[in-house]
Amino acid sequence: MELVEELRRQLEDEDLDLQHKTDLLNSSIHKALRTDSSVLCRVKAQLYDAGILSQCVLILSLDATKLRANWAATATLAKLTSVCCVGLDPGKHSKTFHELFLPSVMDGLLSLASKLMRAECVSLLRKVMDSVSWLLSTHTQLTTQVLSSVHYERIQMCDDVAVSLLCVKLWNQTCTSNRDFLSRLSDDSVLLLLNEVVGQLAVSSDITVGRAAVRLILLMASQLQLRLRPFLLRFKGLDNLLEKDWRGRGFDEEVDDLITLIKSGVGVTSPSQGSPERMRAACVIQAAWRSYQTRRRVKSLSRAVSTLQRRYRARRRQQQQQEEAQRWEEELKYQVCVRRQQARRAFHQKQRRLLQLLPAGQVQSYLQECERRAAVVIQSIWRGFRERQRYHTQQHNLRHTRTQQQAARTLQRAVRHFLQERRAAKAQPVTPFWIGQKGLTDSRRAELKAQVEDYIAMHPASRVTPEDVERLHSEVQLLLLSELQSGEERRRKEQKMEALLARAHTQLELLRDAPPLSAVTATDAESFLSPSGLVAARARDAHNAMLQASRLPWWRTLGEPVVFDPAHLQDLEVEFGGLFVGGSAEVRT
Repeated sequence: MELVEELRRQLEDEDLDLQHKTDLLNSSIHKALRTDSSVLCRVKAQLYDAGILSQCVLILSLDATKLRANWAATATLAKLTSVCCVGLDPGKHSKTFHELFLPSVMDGLLSLASKLMRAECVSLLRKVMDSVSWLLSTHTQLTTQVLSSVHYERIQMCDDVAVSLLCVKLWNQTCTSNRDFLSRLSDDSVLLLLNEVVGQLAVSSDITVGRAAVRLILLMASQLQLRLRPFLLRFKGLDNLLEKDWRGRGFDEEVDDLITLIKSGVGVTSPSQGSPERMRAACVIQAAWRSYQTRRRVKSLSRAVSTLQRRYRARRRQQQQQEEAQRWEEELKYQVCVRRQQARRAFHQKQRRLLQLLPAGQVQSYLQECERRAAVVIQSIWRGFRERQRYHTQQHNLRHTRTQQQAARTLQRAVRHFLQERRAAKAQPVTPFWIGQKGLTDSRRAELKAQVEDYIAMHPASRVTPEDVERLHSEVQLLLLSELQSGEERRRKEQKMEALLARAHTQLELLRDAPPLSAVTATDAESFLSPSGLVAARARDAHNAMLQASRLPWWRTLGEPVVFDPAHLQDLEVEFGGLFVGGSAEVRT
């Protein structure tokens, strides 16, 4: 079938995640099962041969952390898997199917049921338990596996009434759908099933669970008849339990029928009936178990009450907060509506007063102007909305076009690379540049040797003695040393020149930015003093000479320059009160 082959090819994709794989299996198997009943058995066999049902079992057996976000799809897959296993003809693989595959399917269903029980998904758990019942009604040999399964024991030990009711209804539904189910069971399986039902009667106190358990025992009695009586004799005190705990709960007629059935088989001896010691031990075990169940129920009662109160108070607080938030929201809406109405009324009153102040001839023109402004506002809003819509459309088209271009470039790059590899694979191998005989013969080797010797004779090598080499080496070293020394001297001169230029530039900047003489302070004057005493003395002499020259008559300045006597310079210093020399003021007397 093409659908099965296509599903198998799609499942081989490694990039397919768990959720998509589960959805693909559900849709494809559901579509495959909607075929005619004449070819339905063949379709199920093809699903089994293709390994698709094995994929379903693997998904059902996964960890709860991987299935947590996909419970509904997994439960649907469990139902479809059980449907495919019923009415399937494995052909030559019959032994493998019944001994290996069906137990794995049942284990996967029970594992999923225990996970759903811990996740508190009762509706999905009911669907999985229906799948287990549907599979058991056809393959009776799986009953022992179910009753002794670890996953089913976890489901049985659950304190939830709904889960306990599902366990009892599982067997009720199985026995009702297939009347030969109980007759095909072995004595051990019947005893295990009866143990579970009596255990539910002893542990549970819910009416629905008790009614379902009593009906199941009556159904077993009607189908097994005398075969069930020896097993009922093993449960001593069952009639007293029914009298004390389950009479007067609404199904007294069924309870009376079961008590009558138990008492009618009291005189029947069973080969497996135990001695008084075993009966006493059974009573002690039952009493201990019931006391343990009662203590656990009483111990968890306070915790359950506190949990119920906490949840009720939290729910009530949440409802009060929601009601208060809704009331505030309605109040806010009402206030907004009232303020809008008041603003609209004030606007109309103001407009009416303005119209009353206007002359009668200008009222119509004023109303037309108001209509024109309103039309302009409406048009501007509409045009803005239309332009924004157009802009978004253009952006979407541009983004789509860019995506298409990028995809086209990627495809073209891949196709070109593929074609280049194909051409390189089909191209002829490149012929080597050496064309001729591989290897050298003796004659050719002698000819080449003669050519080499002729070339060496025509081009003799120039020979240099070791003394010449040492002499040349020493000369080169001396030249290199002189070059390095001259370079170092040149660098020192350049550094000195750069320092002098920097100093000159600094002094020029100080002179350019100097304040006027009327505003000069002692601190400003110190910044213009030289740290060198020689320079300061030379500057002082030049300054005194200039001052003395300014006092000479004009006819003395004609001709040759006048040479001043140092004694006159000292008198000039005394007259002016002294000069600054080397950063300190000295008065010469």
